[in-house]
Amino acid sequence: MAARPQPTARRIGLGHELRQLRRAAGLTIAESVEGMPFDESTLQRVETGWKSFRQAGHLRELLERYGITDEEQVDRLVALQREGASREWWTGIGTTMLSGMPRFLGVESAAREIRMFHPTAVPGLLQTEAYAQAVHDLHKPIDETTTEFGQQSVQIRMKRKEGMTRDDDPQKVWAVLYEPALRYPIGGPDVMREQYAALAEWAARENVTIQVLPRAGSGYVAFHDVNIMILGDGLPTTVQTDTAWSTVAVTDKPRDVGRFSRMFDAMVAAALPPSDTPKFLHQLSRETTE
Repeated sequence: MAARPQPTARRIGLGHELRQLRRAAGLTIAESVEGMPFDESTLQRVETGWKSFRQAGHLRELLERYGITDEEQVDRLVALQREGASREWWTGIGTTMLSGMPRFLGVESAAREIRMFHPTAVPGLLQTEAYAQAVHDLHKPIDETTTEFGQQSVQIRMKRKEGMTRDDDPQKVWAVLYEPALRYPIGGPDVMREQYAALAEWAARENVTIQVLPRAGSGYVAFHDVNIMILGDGLPTTVQTDTAWSTVAVTDKPRDVGRFSRMFDAMVAAALPPSDTPKFLHQLSRETTE
């Protein structure tokens, strides 16, 4: 007997994209499968990452119904389905930080708990709009991106916060903030003070834990960003990091998940307790006015 398909980061990401395309087409699941060689249950399981279509042709038919005619996009989604069982690292095709974002957002939105660290900046999920815009402005001449691209990216980043603020079972977030990253003056004093205040507000929420990793310590510090997404409900814990080419790299391979988890745990052990965070942020805010 063939093994039943299991959810993977790839399947979850593909399902998220298909759900977004269906909604953009203004179709319900029932309308989407009408006359198709698969039923509503199959599409529901595909959209949630629990199943793949048996044939690439089924996916192509669905994309045609959604009005997707760009061959490059169709081929990319078919390739993602073909590799759905793989747990190896995958990245978006392209050269911008939004290249792999749709599939990454699918995994992130399904997460019950997110653990994060960034060595040089406030993690994206906790950034204010002004701070996020300043980050893009800083990188714009390097990445040669447009103003429109930056605005789009910032709006996506702001929308990602909805999982943390929803009334029904909000996502739990555990962030370790590196002191040098907090002191990196992105956007100027006003932007930084607003960011410190926002972090203090996040830290006061029951579903958010924020710790500061002091620069004077001798403990472990990751040289790259660390994002761990704990999905629950039988879905695989998934890790993500950015690449040097500004693409999003994602995997749910157990060995890599274990490594990222050990990295995060080591930084938690070296960080100040969460109760010290408000005082630390207040001190940083005062220093920007002196």
